[in-house]
Amino acid sequence: MNALDTLNMPSNFRTPVTVLKALFIALALAMVLFWGFVSPAVSQAKSADRLILGVGLYQPDREKNDATYRPLADYLSKALGREIELRTVDSWEGLAKSLATGQTDLALMGPWGYVLANHFSDAQAVATIQYQGRPEYFALMVTNPDSGITSAQDLLSEKANAWTFAFGDKGSTSGYLIPFYFFYQNNIDPERHFKRVLYTKHQAIETQVATGQIDAGADYNRNRNAMIELGLIDAKRSVVIWESDPLPNDAFVVSQSLFNDKAFVQRLQDALLSIELELKTSPKLLPTHYTGFVKSDNTFYKPIRDAGLALGKLAPK
Repeated sequence: MNALDTLNMPSNFRTPVTVLKALFIALALAMVLFWGFVSPAVSQAKSADRLILGVGLYQPDREKNDATYRPLADYLSKALGREIELRTVDSWEGLAKSLATGQTDLALMGPWGYVLANHFSDAQAVATIQYQGRPEYFALMVTNPDSGITSAQDLLSEKANAWTFAFGDKGSTSGYLIPFYFFYQNNIDPERHFKRVLYTKHQAIETQVATGQIDAGADYNRNRNAMIELGLIDAKRSVVIWESDPLPNDAFVVSQSLFNDKAFVQRLQDALLSIELELKTSPKLLPTHYTGFVKSDNTFYKPIRDAGLALGKLAPK
């Protein structure tokens, strides 16, 4: 069990937030030591000018993810006059932990992962990515046409004890926090309500739902659209039965120590905002349909934080 798993325990089993914070950092340090053991290259001390940019695993595999986001890292490196090393981290929890230990300096990460990083290490959002000109997106629940599920209300009914449901990892906004909050608002514990609940990657959820291996699952519109466009799933086999209110898009985040350097933050924000214009001549700076960044801060992610507090996933400060 890690510190973030502890946040998912019933309230009568939760430890005080100060203990959670200490546990979070201790486990994160243990993870750093482990990574250093298995990969000497990772454990090398970085130079004063080198920054580590962590990104989530948005693409189907690490190699493709690195190739997709390396142009962004290179662009920011030139704009800031600092060496920037790109690292793909395969879970939002892992990325939040790396910000807590100083292993990661900058990050592009999902909203709930950011809220966790902010809560436990005071990492700060400085910009929000835009998708098709909007800094917002939607969480979804999808099913396949053979499941017998026709609406979100079906998922709340007693029939659901015959179905399987998939969430994303517990650091995911659309894959876990927001759909879990939906069930919470309807007085349902998914672990007891469904025949089986599993936690996996967004791409796996869509693939397994479309092929009938899972009856229904949580996803987000950007991922579903991309998988359809790439021919990885058939749109007819991924039926949307629920959509959330608009959610803030992924955050570009800096560690607490970097955030204290206001001159650096201003240069970084200027560089991120300039990407919208640069995309006209360098379209590979961001993945398809992403159109740049807008300046934002911690307050933009309040709806995500409120959901986490309501569910008891965060303790009030």
